[in-house]
Order: sequence, then structure tokens, then C-alpha cells
Amino acid sequence: MSQPSARQLGLAGGVCTLLGIGMARFAYTPLIPALVEADWFSAHDAAYLGAINLLGYLIGAATAHRATLRFGVRAVLGACLAITVVSFYACALDGGVYWYGFWRLACGVTGAMLVVVGAPAALSRVAIDQRAATGALVFTGIGLGIMASGTLVPWLAAIGVAATWVALGLIATAAAAWAWFAVWRQLAPLPATHSDGHAASRLPWFALALVIAAYGLDAVGFVPHTLFWVDYIARELGQGLATGSGYWVLFGLGAVCGPVVAGMLAARVGFRAALAIALGVKAAAVALPLVSSHALVLGVSSFVVGLLVPATVTLTSGAIISLCPPARQQQLWGWATLAFALAQAASAYGMSWGYAQFGSYLPLFAVAFAALAAAAISATAGALRRVP
Repeated sequence: MSQPSARQLGLAGGVCTLLGIGMARFAYTPLIPALVEADWFSAHDAAYLGAINLLGYLIGAATAHRATLRFGVRAVLGACLAITVVSFYACALDGGVYWYGFWRLACGVTGAMLVVVGAPAALSRVAIDQRAATGALVFTGIGLGIMASGTLVPWLAAIGVAATWVALGLIATAAAAWAWFAVWRQLAPLPATHSDGHAASRLPWFALALVIAAYGLDAVGFVPHTLFWVDYIARELGQGLATGSGYWVLFGLGAVCGPVVAGMLAARVGFRAALAIALGVKAAAVALPLVSSHALVLGVSSFVVGLLVPATVTLTSGAIISLCPPARQQQLWGWATLAFALAQAASAYGMSWGYAQFGSYLPLFAVAFAALAAAAISATAGALRRVP
């Protein structure tokens, strides 16, 4: 049985990020108004169901590595692909809050596992000089999901909630079936390597800690644009929902381009230096609303932040993989994903509270800028660390 090519591994990893984040998380947000209008849930219940998916993501990020130690990479990926696909069909049924809550939690858990397990499973099996291009394919799924959430999902929602979930289920079924039968089912285990306490102590822990810290801070800077951007433009700036949604489509267009740009940059300067550059640019783009509300400024902020959301994921994953042997990559990427998920959950709650206190989103953009500036400093320090 032949080993999959780098391109096949990248595409199969891209299916994991498409289903795990792009569809399981982002496709739900534009469906909230349709769920409320169809009288499936109240606005409060619909928001709760969005939050429970984030709880599932935390659980999945915390348990993914342990699950692979017990059951193996192939078994975990196969089960998570199947459960995520089933969750889309299950949500086509108006089964009440507890039914929906169970499946939103389940796909949160499996979505995190697909990202934590699928990305290093692909990247650790390609040559070092192919990792930038393969990483771009792996994380393109996030951008495609964001783009679909602003275009395809609202169009389907006009037909009906159940029809939307069934359509998403059919897309997910086709993608998951290809990834499993073409790549994951025949995935060979990594070559066994000698590992002991001395080898573990030789890992560049300080550089790894700086990269993971930067990724956690990035989660704080990530929140205002991904949660409040449309509402900020529509209500606080008074430009209406249609205009706000248009900027979200621009955000999604940037997200589709992000992994490719990240791969090109990493190929030129390396993953760690590219991560530091990306976080610095992202900090500036997040701060643009503090400077002006002109349409061009909002457009640049939408596109650039959208581009750098999946780009920083791509570059963080590549930076971690460049700092440790294949046997440790999944575990350390899991730690980084958990740090991101915890920071994201805490900052989303804190910023929601902050908006209630200030009555404006602008202070939240200032907090996000500060967090991203700190992330850029941490990533720069990590890039300057000399490691073997």
C-alpha cells in the first residue's frame, strides 16, 4: 500500500479543518437568525447552542492526544469524521434544545480533534521543504468555511433550516469519504524513534513556550472581528445588516487566501519569522477601526484580518512542527490549540461583558490590538531563539 503524496495529505488535512472549524463552527453563526425565525429556538437558546460548541472544542483540544495514544491516529480521525458528518444531518431535525445541544457539543469535540490530529498527521509525513505548501492546503479549509458562512449558508437558509443542514451534510459526506478512502484509511504509522527523558529535555522548550504564548494571545485579538465585526458595522456605525454582511464576505475572501500567503511567506523566511511578521501586521489591521470608519479602511481591515486568521493557524502549526520531532508534534500542537481555545473562550466572555459596560465595540478593538502586539513580540522572541 503506497504512502499518500504530499498533495493528498494536504488536501485530507484540509478536509479536517474544513469540517472541524470551517463548517462545524462557522456555518452555525449565519443560521442563528433562521433558527429563531423558524421558531426552532429562542434567541437566547440559539446563542447558548453556539457557546456549547466552543465548550466541545475545549474538551476536544484537551483530550485529542490522549485519544490517539489509546486508539491510534487512524481510528480517531475516522470516528471524528463520521461523528461530524452525522451531526449535520442530526441538526436537520427539530429535536429541541437538548438534542441540538448534544450534537453541537459533539461536533465541537470532534472538530477540535480533527484539527489537533489531522494537521500534524499530514505535515509530519511530508519532507521539510514541502511543509509550507502542504500547510497551506491543510488550513485552507478554515477560509473556505468562513467564505461559505457568508455566502452559501445564508442563501440556503432562505430555503429552510432543515434543507441547509442536509446540504451541509451532503458536502461533508463527500469530503469526508474522499479523505478517508484516499488518505487516512491507508495512513502508515510514523517510524519509531528512540525517546527518553534526556531527549525530551533537549527540546527547545523556551522557544516552544513563546510560540504557544503568541498563539494564545492571538486568540484574544481574534475575537472582535470574528464575533462583533458585522454588528459593529451594522448597528454601531449605523450602516445596516446588508453592508455589515458584505464586509464579512470580504473577510471570508481574505480567509481563503490566508493559508496560501502564509505558505509563501514561510517558504521565504521560515515559519517562526513568518509568524512574527503576520502577528505584527494583524495587530495593525485590527487597530484600523480605531483610526477611521471610512469604507476603504473597514474594507482593508476586513480583508487583512480575514487573511491572517487562518494564516496564523498555519504558521503556528508549522513553527511548532519545526521545533520538535514527529513523535511530539501532535501533543505540542494540541497544547497550542488548547491555549488558543481557553484564551478565546475567556476573551469572548470578557469582551461581551466589556461591551455591556462601555456600550461600544471600539475599546474591544483596542484590547485586541494590545494582545496582538504582545503576541508579535512573543513570536519575534521565539524566532530569534537559536535552536538546533
